[in-house]
Amino acid sequence: MPFEIKILGSNSATPVFNRHHSSQLLTINNQLFLIDCGEGTQLQLIKYKIRFTKINYIFISHLHGDHYLGLVGLLSTMHLNGRTKDLYLFGPPGLDEIITIQLKYSETFLNFKIIFTELDTTAQKVILDLDNLTIETIPLIHRIKCCGFLIKEKPKKRKIDKTKVPDHLTPLQIIALKEGEDVVDKEGHLLKSELYTFPARKSRSYAYCSDTAYNPAMFGQIEGVDMLYHEATFLHDMESRAKETHHTTALQAAWTAREVKAKTLLLGHFSARYKDIEPHLVEAKTIFQNSFLAEEGLLFTIDDEPL
Repeated sequence: MPFEIKILGSNSATPVFNRHHSSQLLTINNQLFLIDCGEGTQLQLIKYKIRFTKINYIFISHLHGDHYLGLVGLLSTMHLNGRTKDLYLFGPPGLDEIITIQLKYSETFLNFKIIFTELDTTAQKVILDLDNLTIETIPLIHRIKCCGFLIKEKPKKRKIDKTKVPDHLTPLQIIALKEGEDVVDKEGHLLKSELYTFPARKSRSYAYCSDTAYNPAMFGQIEGVDMLYHEATFLHDMESRAKETHHTTALQAAWTAREVKAKTLLLGHFSARYKDIEPHLVEAKTIFQNSFLAEEGLLFTIDDEPL
């Protein structure tokens, strides 16, 4: 089943050089999750032929405009398109007030219900627990309240080898085999799970770290993550500016990926001062070779190879 990250926007502050404000769409087992919603996000969704109606979960990292100013427009379009299904929205304190005020003065009464979860951006906490995955906050260091998001699939069950499993096994015994347990059939034979099942597929993980200063405090939480998106607003020759504005350099993002033993690093949130962002990639690769630029329109996939 797919675990894909579609980059809708990766610029910081202002949209320039055909780079849009921060936004990403995650597709996990046919569920759609929107992370951040900068200005122009709904136009990007239209451009890449993504159906708004399939988005049921939206996560906003913080209340700087380049991460949420596209949200009210997206909600309005969902309303005009006749959405009636509940929408789950997660964001920092104040986001609900912003939406309420805008809807109030435009005299807009949405056809659907927004179920808002206010985030404590200072704590690591599971904020969504579904059958197949969890999403938790990653406390970040920024000028205002800000958090990232860690998406983790739950452990997967083994798959039954139908060519080997006896027909007389009960449903409970089959479930036990899939859970990795050995069972005894009605004839007294011990059936070892590993002999009658295929290995479970790997549970995948993705960490989204939006605006933050270099932040070793989060290393333990995201250790071993399959794919890490980390802001790289500046090149390292502007480290002092990055520190002043609570941002990160491409080199620091690579240090983070190396320290947490991530498998892949995506660089984003580029400053508008850079027309050419290739030097960000060159800088990161001096520390972490498996680095990529999170450019608009790119699709990144995390495989679920057998354990």
